[in-house]
Amino acid sequence: MSDPLSGLLETLDLTDTGARTSEDIFTGSTQWMPHGRVFGGQVLAQSLVAAQRTIGGDRHPHSMHGYFLRPGDIGLPITFSVDRIHDGRSFSTRRTQAYQDGLPILSMIASFQDDDAGLDHQIDMPADLPDPDSLPTAADVLAGFDHPVARGWSSGRAFDVRYVTSPIYLSVEGGTVPHQAVWFKTIAPMPDDPSLHRAALVYASDYSIQESVLRAHGLSWATPGLKVASLDHAMWLHRFGRVDEWMLYVQESPTAVGGRGLSQGRIYSRDGVLLASVAQEITVRVPGA
Repeated sequence: MSDPLSGLLETLDLTDTGARTSEDIFTGSTQWMPHGRVFGGQVLAQSLVAAQRTIGGDRHPHSMHGYFLRPGDIGLPITFSVDRIHDGRSFSTRRTQAYQDGLPILSMIASFQDDDAGLDHQIDMPADLPDPDSLPTAADVLAGFDHPVARGWSSGRAFDVRYVTSPIYLSVEGGTVPHQAVWFKTIAPMPDDPSLHRAALVYASDYSIQESVLRAHGLSWATPGLKVASLDHAMWLHRFGRVDEWMLYVQESPTAVGGRGLSQGRIYSRDGVLLASVAQEITVRVPGA
């Protein structure tokens, strides 16, 4: 679609097939991607939407853990099968399996909770960061670079993503350090539905989370022969925030070993409220390494 945000909202609007056996079955479309594979954040967000559709009352997700099993094909729809594992007094648990052509591409388990009072603390957001409106957009950084992936990053995403330090699209500048931070928000206002904002946040959590691993080793996305694949993705949703307002994504990689790298992230609202925590492990293959 010409409007990336409308395309995202359409992708998150799953179809309930009405099937009610031991599981609930939903179907969803896929977004175009230049490399032909389904974006991991998309299938994670859709899996959460499918699970949320089976939750009654005001329970909302507080954690999710997904394993990427196979690359998804953007030319095929996705079927989501939701198993209602448990419904307790305060918590509900759901397992979502995403399928294409009868084969699982993602397996996710998510937990939902009623709003509740209790202990409350957080790690503070880093101080003295540049204002997001003062930073260059992806289109600014990639101006004049004519490549399908660059065009997708520049104008095909539903999110405006701006790096506190320079991005690693084409090269790594500013030192080979295992950390970075990015600001992001949707390119236009979102509907007010909190479930959509949570799903869109899950979607965006897969943006750039791998890059602290790559930056630590001086690897840009343009490195010849570089191959990166996500193995799993975990996310904890602490507090609600609107994704059409600026959020800060602080990312770091504590370790890489055996061709795998671990990235961790914290997502803050612009005024410093810790909204979510993220962890993802990836495989990295570099020719000659």
